[in-house]
Amino acid sequence: MTSTPQQFATDDFCYLTTVGRVSGRPHTIEIWFAIDGDALYMLSGSHGSDWVKNVLHAPGVTVRLGDAVFAGRARVVEQANEDALARRLVVEKYQPRSSDDLSVWGRTALPVAVDLAE
Repeated sequence: MTSTPQQFATDDFCYLTTVGRVSGRPHTIEIWFAIDGDALYMLSGSHGSDWVKNVLHAPGVTVRLGDAVFAGRARVVEQANEDALARRLVVEKYQPRSSDDLSVWGRTALPVAVDLAE
């Protein structure tokens, strides 16, 4: 049976691998995420995060969900309706699991999407 991203939607983390903009080597981070259709959404706590700079330089990424690896193309979310969707999905998923108030982070973080390949 082939894995689909949706079957991992409740997992705590995904593992995003980018290509280093300076080194050209793969770099993997563990990060919170939410899925909507074929898009995976993440919020970067800092607009200057290395992984964000990497995807702006080389948007081809891989995402590991459980034991499955998916190819995708990362992008900063720019459309207002998708921006609101990304923020809402990620905050709604993690607020019940967190002892911290995620509302400020949800408003100020940079939303990044990975359009997963079919």
